[in-house]
Amino acid sequence: MCGIAGAMALDGAEPDRDRVERMGDALDHRGPDGRGAYAAQDVALAHTRLSIIDLETGGQPLDDGIGAALIANGEIYNFVELRARHGELEFATRSDCELPLRLYPGAGADVAGALRGMYALALHDRRQNSLLLARDAFGIKPLYYVEGASGLAFASEPRALIAGGFANSGDLSPTARIELLSMQFTTGRDTIYRDIKRVLPGETIQVRAGRVVERRNIAALPRAAVPPLQNEDEALKRLDAALMDSVMVHQRSDVPYGMFLSGGIDSSALLAAMARLNDRPVRAFTAGFSGNGAHDERAHARAVARAAGAEHIEVEFGEKNFLGLLPRVAAALDDPIADYATLPTYKLGQTAAQELKVVLCGEGGDELFAGYGRYRSATRPWWRGGAKAMRARSALERLGLLREPALGWRDGIAAAEHLARGADLTALQQVQAVDCAEWLPNDLLIKLDRCLMAHGVEGRTPLLDRAVAEVAFALPDALKLRGRLGKWLLRKWLASRLPEARAFEHKRGFTVPVGTWIGRHGAALGPLVADQPGVAEMCPPERVRGIFTQGGKHRKFAAWILLFYALWHHIHVLGHASEGDVFDCLSA
Repeated sequence: MCGIAGAMALDGAEPDRDRVERMGDALDHRGPDGRGAYAAQDVALAHTRLSIIDLETGGQPLDDGIGAALIANGEIYNFVELRARHGELEFATRSDCELPLRLYPGAGADVAGALRGMYALALHDRRQNSLLLARDAFGIKPLYYVEGASGLAFASEPRALIAGGFANSGDLSPTARIELLSMQFTTGRDTIYRDIKRVLPGETIQVRAGRVVERRNIAALPRAAVPPLQNEDEALKRLDAALMDSVMVHQRSDVPYGMFLSGGIDSSALLAAMARLNDRPVRAFTAGFSGNGAHDERAHARAVARAAGAEHIEVEFGEKNFLGLLPRVAAALDDPIADYATLPTYKLGQTAAQELKVVLCGEGGDELFAGYGRYRSATRPWWRGGAKAMRARSALERLGLLREPALGWRDGIAAAEHLARGADLTALQQVQAVDCAEWLPNDLLIKLDRCLMAHGVEGRTPLLDRAVAEVAFALPDALKLRGRLGKWLLRKWLASRLPEARAFEHKRGFTVPVGTWIGRHGAALGPLVADQPGVAEMCPPERVRGIFTQGGKHRKFAAWILLFYALWHHIHVLGHASEGDVFDCLSA
């Protein structure tokens, strides 16, 4: 895992190397093991390296010596198979990222089509004087860009583009800001920064003379319904083969690895597969919350780990962690998401970093195998309470907290829903497709990337693999949903591989007790949040103070959103430090 950045100057001008170097400086946390730089024609590139594969000769940029250079962030998991298949090619390193560089002369702008993995890459073709930017199909690895007066600049994180002077941290998009406060994340190509755009999941962009001239896309999911795997036994065999193959290639590493275990279906299935593939005990990290009435998964995770022969590391996350770490979590999330699951993820990454560089995680299981409760309503007719829109109401608007009506905040999700309805998919598959297009890359995967890369740890997601997705999408609804249970086939697979996981029990889900912690300090937090410029310009201070001292689920949720946004704005827009706890930070 690494950080990448670069620029292509407008109309053949020489790029500003100092600005590109400043972008690299802003990405040091993503690659503490080395730095690389490149400049040719109108392109300059910067790379920060976290060494995972080919520790000795895998430094970047990689140059083929005849006209192309590449920098990449991520892992190409099928590099072993592709090297064997293309025996005619000569390689200078053992790096997995050398593959797209060597395949490019034959594949051109379609080079990403052969890659299985998580990646964001940039390739400069000196012969055609073009720049390719590509991102993996699920959007596991991030990539952002700005088209400005000096040309096009790109980076792994928005903070780098701001540090290089290609965007202004104070120039926020009003639409995206309302979307964040209403949805807890932002959708599509636009970010909260007016000038900073996302390379979309699966997208390859071709740039010439500092301007985007072509876009092409690789879909993570089939665009039409595939022939369903109606036979349950055959479906189980296909699932077993896909899961084991995916976990096997996701374990390819020249450094030690572990995994995050919540005790839920997805991470327990991951542990079951890893235990089958590893001779040594798997190192499994679990976060828990004690002493506050919240559901604590550690006891169940401990039993699952013991049954799998894993070495179990338990990580306590309490009220002091909430108050002390939240400013640093907000600082890590330069592309903001108000998801409280970032809190334990950040501390798990902090703990794992003391001994590991790679962890495997269960993200994607709910989206691919239909684990969310709202998926069940998608299969019911409207007169039975079905087909309810995702996040149909804004939490802040519901409580009358906004000065102005929240207009257009759901347009991004609505566009994804419209696109899914136009495909040849079942009603359930349509909802899954929307989540895979927006919720997954723009919330869950940003959470994983930023909270782990803040500590120099690489997070890998074996369930988000194109081979696994092909099996999951070929399942009929009845093998995903049965009664009140989702992920039916995955549960059946887990029950046969690791009975101690109690796969068919109802799971309570992962909840962080932020409402309880905020409530205990509401009288002090309310005025601090209400007086923050970023909050006060959108919400009347007296109403904000009120929700921090009153009870109720909706008020607690709104208080969390505004607390996070107050910290994020304080750090990323106003430029204050993230040192100290919540009170220190907001009082500065």
